Amino acid sequence: MNILVLNGSPKGNYSITLQTSLYLERIFPVHKFQFLNVGQQIKSFEKDFSRAADAITGADLIIFSYPVYTFIAPSQMHRFIELLKASGLDLSNKFATQITTSKHFYDVTAHKYIEENCHDLGIKYIKGLSADMDDLLTENGRKTAIEFFQFVCWSIEHDVYESNTGHAAVSAHRPVSPAAIKDDEKSGDVVIVTDCAKDDKQLNDMINRFRAVLRHKSRIVNISEYPFSGGCLGCFNCASEGKCVYKDGFDEFLRSRIQTADAIVYAFSIKDHSMGSIFKMYDDRQFCNGIRRGILYSAPIKLEGTKMYRIIT
Repeated sequence: MNILVLNGSPKGNYSITLQTSLYLERIFPVHKFQFLNVGQQIKSFEKDFSRAADAITGADLIIFSYPVYTFIAPSQMHRFIELLKASGLDLSNKFATQITTSKHFYDVTAHKYIEENCHDLGIKYIKGLSADMDDLLTENGRKTAIEFFQFVCWSIEHDVYESNTGHAAVSAHRPVSPAAIKDDEKSGDVVIVTDCAKDDKQLNDMINRFRAVLRHKSRIVNISEYPFSGGCLGCFNCASEGKCVYKDGFDEFLRSRIQTADAIVYAFSIKDHSMGSIFKMYDDRQFCNGIRRGILYSAPIKLEGTKMYRIIT
């Protein structure tokens, strides 16, 4: 069987998650494994998707491999799925599963995200493996990985996969009535963070209507216009001082332009069962707020006096 591992970790060959697939490759030499570092090389695939298309076309089984970042897959994997959907490849005869590593915090959400996108693509999805970050170092963890892969092979042999019980609702946007924005008579500071495109009339209208009826002054920060160098690398460079390894200035931009507001409103359109790759990149890059002084896992830093809301289409 030809197996393609789509490694969504930005760490590439140094990904902890990837090691499970490498372990399975050694345990099951009868199968041919191929690896694509789609997370680390996402900008390359944006320029030319043909290498990924050829690998996917030749695969019998696709394994989505990634660490769970901020409740779901990393932004790089989000972007790859956008590219995959845009490619128009016929994947109706393909099987797919996933392998993730996490501390089992919202890993269910991440797995559901991949499953639903597989259903969109017509892929036969097999339930994945959610491993702890150090499972491969334990006898039980290795046993679980082997049993998981045996289950996947059995499922393919017997054409058994998860049924698509969901029924996608047809988008039905209700028109938004216009209203004039008069900030001169208002006080305060509400920032609206959005990735809204100029031609996204529905979301633009919702934002304008919200600003018009809001009792406080508001301003818009469109993150689609920010010169991000890339998505979060999970490198922990920000652990001590909150300084991101990227030199694009996002950490300071976040603190000076967004977190100084009295309230933060997120405005985006749901696509591919999530917020889209740009907003996910923004969300992942906020990791610089949540890690401090040797605390390995923590919630995002609390912003005293700042409230958050969302406008979603």
